[in-house]
Amino acid sequence: MTTRDEPEQPALLGLDDVPAAPRRRTGRKPGSEPAAVDPVARVVLDLSPPHLDREYDYLVPAAMADDAVPGVRVRARFGPQDVAGFVVARSATSDHEGRLQPLRRVVSPDPVLSPAVLDLARGVAARYAGTVPDVLRLAVPPRHARVEAEVLAQLADLDDRTHDGVVPPPSAPAGEGWPGVWAPYRSGEAFCRHLLGGQAPRAVWTPLPGLQPPAGEETVARVPHWAAAIAGAVRAALAGGRRALVVAPDARDVDRIRAALEAAGVADVRTLQAEDGPAPRYRSFLHARHGLASVVVGTRAAMFAPVPDLGLVVLWGDGEETLDEPHAPYPAAREVLAMRSEAEGAGFLLGSPGRTVQAQAMLARGWAAEIAASREVVRARAPRVRALTSVELASEGPGAAARLPTAAWRTARSALERGPVLVQVPRTGYLPVVACAACRTAARCTHCHGPLGLRGARATPQCTWCGRLAGTWRCDECGHDRVRAVRVGSERTAEELGRAFAGVPVRVSASSAPGGILDHVEERPALVVATPGAEPVAENGYAAALLLDAATATAGTDLAMATRALHRWIAVAALVRPGPDGQVLLVGDAAPAPTGALVRFDPAGLAERELDERRELDLPPAVRVAAVTGDADAVRAVVDRVALATPETVLGPVELPADDRLEARVRVVVRVPLADGAELAAQLRASMAVRSARREGGRVRVQVDPQEML
Repeated sequence: MTTRDEPEQPALLGLDDVPAAPRRRTGRKPGSEPAAVDPVARVVLDLSPPHLDREYDYLVPAAMADDAVPGVRVRARFGPQDVAGFVVARSATSDHEGRLQPLRRVVSPDPVLSPAVLDLARGVAARYAGTVPDVLRLAVPPRHARVEAEVLAQLADLDDRTHDGVVPPPSAPAGEGWPGVWAPYRSGEAFCRHLLGGQAPRAVWTPLPGLQPPAGEETVARVPHWAAAIAGAVRAALAGGRRALVVAPDARDVDRIRAALEAAGVADVRTLQAEDGPAPRYRSFLHARHGLASVVVGTRAAMFAPVPDLGLVVLWGDGEETLDEPHAPYPAAREVLAMRSEAEGAGFLLGSPGRTVQAQAMLARGWAAEIAASREVVRARAPRVRALTSVELASEGPGAAARLPTAAWRTARSALERGPVLVQVPRTGYLPVVACAACRTAARCTHCHGPLGLRGARATPQCTWCGRLAGTWRCDECGHDRVRAVRVGSERTAEELGRAFAGVPVRVSASSAPGGILDHVEERPALVVATPGAEPVAENGYAAALLLDAATATAGTDLAMATRALHRWIAVAALVRPGPDGQVLLVGDAAPAPTGALVRFDPAGLAERELDERRELDLPPAVRVAAVTGDADAVRAVVDRVALATPETVLGPVELPADDRLEARVRVVVRVPLADGAELAAQLRASMAVRSARREGGRVRVQVDPQEML
C-alpha cells in the first residue's frame, strides 16, 4: 500500500554505493573455496531504499554449503556494512560478470522463510507499491536464539516423523463437528463439505447473533455463536488432512476462538500475537513453520504465519481498524489472506457482524459466495430493535431531549429485573471534548491548539494532545471561562447512570477504566457501560442494550462511516437475548441508512447499497486509488513520473494541515479503473525507486488504497 517515510537527508546507500564486482584475483583466501554444488546464493537483503529492492548473488563458501539453504537467515557484505538477509535460492551460476562476494555467515541453519511466504511477500509488495524487505519485516519476527534451540530440539525428537523439517498434519478430531452449528445457514454445510474434500471454497459469511449454537447441539459455553461456527469450519479443514489459520482483530476475540476450538476437541492450537512479546511470538511462529501446530489463531501479526499444508484461512471482524497494518507497506489483512487463499489453494472464510463494502465487492465479482441465514431464521435469532429518533420521541415531551430519554430509561429499568443491561458509548474517558459554555466554540489548547477535555468531575481542563493543563483557559471568541460537554465518555456515562438507577451496580469496560476491559459479566442485574469493541459477554445474554449517542457514530466524512457504525451496533445486538426477551434501543438521530439496516438486521443490504453508490461515484472499491502525501515539490516529482497520472485521473493537490506526526503538506490522489490498479502500483513503485536513487529531498508517502478512502 505504501512505501516507508524517508528522512530529509537519507543516510542510506544510493545506486553508486552498490558494491561493484571486485577485480579478478589470482587466488582466494584460505577457507573461502566455493561450495561444490550450487555455489551461488541468491539473497534478499534487509535494505530500506526502494531502489535497492532486488535480489543479490553471493558466493557460498564450502563451510556453509550445508547450512546456507533457501529460507535461512544470513549476513552478507553490502558496501561498507554487514547486512541481514535471507537466502531465497541456490544455483550453479550467476549472471554477475565479476567475482562474487562470499556470504559472511549463516545466522541460523533453520529455514524460517518458507517459499509460500516469500511468494506472498513479493505479491504484497507489488500490490501495495512497497518493497519486499518491508514485507518480510512484518512476515518474519526477529530471531530469539533460546526459543529456536528449544524448538529445534523438539523437532530432533520427532525426526522420524518430519519431512524437510515439517511435521505432517495431525489426525482430525473424531466426528465431523460442523453440521449442527452450520445448519441454519444457506450453503454453510456445503462449504464445510468442500473443505473436507480438500477443495478451496471462498465465502463471505454473515453470522447469526447469539452466544451458543441452537438447542440440541454440542454447545460451547460462554462463547459467541460465531466462534463456535469458526471452530466447526476449522474441524472440517482438519478432517480433510490440512491445517487452518484464523486472524481476529484483538486478543479478546483470539481467546474466544481458542476456547471454542478447545471445546470442539481441536488440539495443537497456537496463538500468534505481537502483544505476547518476542519469545512467545517467535515460538508460535516456529511451531507454525515446522508443522507443530494444526491451527494458528492470532491478531494481525498472524496473517503471514508460515502454516504448511494450509487448507483454510479465516478472517473474523472484517472492518475493524486493527486489521490494517500501520507499518510499511501497510497491507490489509483481508487482501493478504485473499492472496494466500488463491496462491496456496486454501479455503477462505470472511466473517463479521456487519459487512464491509470490500467484502460485498468480492461477492459482486463472483470471487466468493455468500453464506447467510434466511430472513425467518434471522428474525427468530435476533433481538427486537427500536430506533429512538427525535421523530419517534416527538410525543415524549421534555424527556425526549435528554441523553437518556424516558423511553430508554423505562426499557432499561424493566430489563434490569431480568438480567444485565449493556450500554454502549462511542468514546472512552470522562468528557473527552469540551466547548465554551457561553458561545459553544470548541475549547482549544493555547500551546498546540489541540482539543481540551476533562478527566473527572472536578478536574482541570487538559489538552488531549500535549497533556498541558488549561486552568486559566478563556474562550478566544467571547472571553467566557466555563466549559460544557460536547462528547461524553464512558466514565461520565457511568456516573450519570449511577444517579438515574440508584442501587444498581454500574460496571465500566473500557481501556481507560480502572478495571480495564472486561471479558465476562455475571447474569445478575447490572448496568455495563462499554466502548465499541470492549463489550463483555453476559453468561446468558443481556436483557437489553442501549446504543447511546447514535448521531456521533455516523458523523464525519469517512466513506466507511455507515458500515462501520452498523458493524459496531450489530456486534452489541449479537450479545443480547433473542426474540422478545431481548431489546436493543438505538438512541439518537443517526444516519437513516445504517439505522434502517439495524432495525432490519440487514448488513448485507446496506453494503450492497453502499457499493452501488460508490460505483456511480467512481469511489473504491469500484476503482483503485493511490494517495501521494508529503512536501509539495517531492509529491510533484513522484507523480510526474507516473504515466497513469493524467489530468483525468489526478485529484489535487490539496493542502493539508501541518502535522508533526506525518510531516505532510499536500496530498495528490490518483484514481484509475480496477484493471489498471496493478500497473498504477508498479509505476508508483518505480517512481519511488528513482526518487531513492537520486536522493531527492523532502518527504513522501505513497499509499495504495489508503484506509481513509475505503
